Amino acid sequence: MLGLQNISEEQARSIYNKHSPYVYGIALMLTRSSPMADDIMQETFLRAFQKFDQYDPSRPLRPWLCRIAVNLAKSAMRKQRWLFFQADPPDIGDEFLVEESMMKSESERELWESVNRLSAKRKEVIILHYYAELSLPEVAEALHIPEGTCKSRLHEALKQLRRSQTLRRHEVRCEEEMQ
Repeated sequence: MLGLQNISEEQARSIYNKHSPYVYGIALMLTRSSPMADDIMQETFLRAFQKFDQYDPSRPLRPWLCRIAVNLAKSAMRKQRWLFFQADPPDIGDEFLVEESMMKSESERELWESVNRLSAKRKEVIILHYYAELSLPEVAEALHIPEGTCKSRLHEALKQLRRSQTLRRHEVRCEEEMQ
């Protein structure tokens, strides 16, 4: 492999196999495009392996990889002028079990649609904290924001999601009463 000065090929393969589903999932949720997410995932690992000497092994690897992926996703979306995400979840093949399992039930689908209506900053925190399972300090580090800002964005995002779910349940009850 090219650019692997400070990491063995075996170590790189192990890191890729362990973390690529999460990096892909984060990229997919941020970009809403399977091809773009695949490109971002590949570029994330290329950059990570090329700059592995900059990684601090005393810290967790996943937030460092997530930060690279988030930055690449933001850059790609800026280039394509994607300011808002589409309302429908992407069409996902059987090989992407993590994403497929998140979309199985109707309530999960509705929740995902509500997450898509969040601002980009709130959505990033939700995705990194709940999907990538990063702690709030790790999310703050990955996004280069203070932990207090991270907590505030999470709080506001959850409040907005609860409000949208309450409205959705009310709409369903009204529809049922009309029938």
